[in-house]
Amino acid sequence: MPSARRVGWAQLKVGVMAMVALVLVGVLVFLLTGSKGFWEPKDVIYTFMSDSAAMTPGAPVRLNGILVGQVDAVELTSDRRPRRTVRFSMSINSKDLPGIPADSEAAVAAENVLGTKYINIKRGESPTPVKPGDEIRSKDTSDFDEVVAGGYSLLISLQGLVKRVDKILGDVESGRGSIGKFLTDDELYRRLTATVGETHKLIEALNAGKGTAGRLLNDDALYEDIRRTIARVDRFVQEVQESQGTIGKLIRDPALHDDLRKTIGEVHTLVADLNAGKGTAGRLLKTDELNGRILATLGRIDTIMDRVNAGEGTLGQLLANPQMYENINGATREMNALMKDFRANPKKFLTIQLKLF
Repeated sequence: MPSARRVGWAQLKVGVMAMVALVLVGVLVFLLTGSKGFWEPKDVIYTFMSDSAAMTPGAPVRLNGILVGQVDAVELTSDRRPRRTVRFSMSINSKDLPGIPADSEAAVAAENVLGTKYINIKRGESPTPVKPGDEIRSKDTSDFDEVVAGGYSLLISLQGLVKRVDKILGDVESGRGSIGKFLTDDELYRRLTATVGETHKLIEALNAGKGTAGRLLNDDALYEDIRRTIARVDRFVQEVQESQGTIGKLIRDPALHDDLRKTIGEVHTLVADLNAGKGTAGRLLKTDELNGRILATLGRIDTIMDRVNAGEGTLGQLLANPQMYENINGATREMNALMKDFRANPKKFLTIQLKLF
């Protein structure tokens, strides 16, 4: 059985080890939570704002995003000015303090909309650095509040979007809508499978050279015909470019081009003369007197045609009187018979008689 001295010594060693472990855990927690180190020197500077923005002691202080210290205290002041209602005491690493110009500006920021808040110091341009106990300017926290409000609106919109997406997915799972029917309708699946089968057959027919498209893909003779046609087209284009043939000369021959321009100019002159009322055609288009004469002539012709249609005059009788038509037709037949008889026996009509008194 161990003696009491040995038991006490063992208990002492266990207690010492437990205390050392607790100290190590405390140091690690201290370091991980951003608390200031034991040996690194610190300097305190201040800034004032209208609202604390729920900032708490121990929050990080960053210089253009780089960690340089932490917030020691957040306190209300007795100052009635709106921008000096809350005072922030910031503990800055002494080695980083000379890198903060006197015209720097502090503002509340956050890693994201719902993230940890911190004070971010925007580095100024003054050659004079901040000294321990100095005050630096601050931005109004209303900007940060607007960011948070905007993030809240964004979250509300995102929540509504998620609800709509969830509703769409519910409709799809229940087979409503085109996508839902496409995913759940067995008949549509069978039709799609049949379409795929027909497409496979079509591809097999094309590969086998069946049909026009199949022959186009597999027939070497048809391929050669197409190549020869393309070659002829290429030769034709080359001849045109070399000014051969009528089209080539039309494109390349300057003389033909000048003649064409001259012809176009003459046509333009002719159109201009017509518009100016020159010549017979121009007067016909532009002169009211000639137009009136033509209209009058057309009117007289129309009157004559009305009289002819009414059977007036010889021409009207000829068109409207059947008896006169028959008389003329009979006279024509007799004249034809006389001419036929004359050609057959001209002596009958040309006999000359001489009589002596």
